[in-house]
Amino acid sequence: MIISKTPIRISFFGGGTDYPDYFKKFGGAALSTTIDKYIYVTVKKMEGISEFKYKINYSKLEACNEIEEIKHPVVRACLNFLNINDSIEIHVISDLPARSGTGSSSSFTVGLLNALYGLKGQMISKERLAKEAIYIEQVVLDERVGVQDQLAAAYGSLNFFELRQDSSFGVNRLIIDLERKKELENNLLMFYTGVSRYAHEILEEQISKTKKDKITVDLNKIKRMADEGVEILTGDKSLDAFGLLLDEAWNTKKALSTAITTNFLDDIYFRAKSSGALGGKLLGAGGGGFFIFYVNKEFQSIVRKSLSDLVEVNFNFENDGTKIIFYKN
Repeated sequence: MIISKTPIRISFFGGGTDYPDYFKKFGGAALSTTIDKYIYVTVKKMEGISEFKYKINYSKLEACNEIEEIKHPVVRACLNFLNINDSIEIHVISDLPARSGTGSSSSFTVGLLNALYGLKGQMISKERLAKEAIYIEQVVLDERVGVQDQLAAAYGSLNFFELRQDSSFGVNRLIIDLERKKELENNLLMFYTGVSRYAHEILEEQISKTKKDKITVDLNKIKRMADEGVEILTGDKSLDAFGLLLDEAWNTKKALSTAITTNFLDDIYFRAKSSGALGGKLLGAGGGGFFIFYVNKEFQSIVRKSLSDLVEVNFNFENDGTKIIFYKN
């Protein structure tokens, strides 16, 4: 039995520039951190007599005898990709809801690959796990996804990702003062809107505009914000500048597609800002999921009261990325 543990991420700046249609032309950038909310994947060879060769337990329960009969696209693709022929059972547990903007689908892909390689007795580098997860999602499954989520899930921690035109990438872990990092962590509040959505449905318009260079100016601005975010975190100016930059990024992000926000989501943002938040953003593609807000300590109780109809999720930053936490032959 193998159990992998893979974090989900909070993306601060650069979202949208990590799609190939943009970064292969202009180069992209992303600033994000992983947090202590995880996707756990258990993979176990089935022994003895079983009616089915494959059993997969996630939000649904699947049991079948052929890989091609598996309905979960990522499970099916990963088993094919690694030529898994053993009778196996897969269980998935997630700390947060799926389709909520935290990159959980890519965390699952990375975590499943890590666990399946463990089943084969192989330890794979974080770079390879990220690259293969990107390949499976973008090429094998032809999904409209970027590349920052797979990188964050594999590497973990607070990182600046450089996405180059030749499709290579640089992973730059931010080294900042521990007290400053803790201050950032303590000034971030995370709320679940209760709205789940499929990212590809939100991204249709944005990707189309990206291909036609209709939002290049906005994406260039978003890319510069990733650099500016790094400068703020690694510099000595007040972290309030980070919160104000989040506000600017959210207003720019909304221009990428009409599907990114709704009146319901705008009302949440308005209430948070009116109660003392300096800025914030929806995580991921938009349309629902989680809001993250930058709020100084003296205003946090007011913001919490204003958003009492939403579920707050407490979290801490994490540094490890995907890892195997249990291994038994």
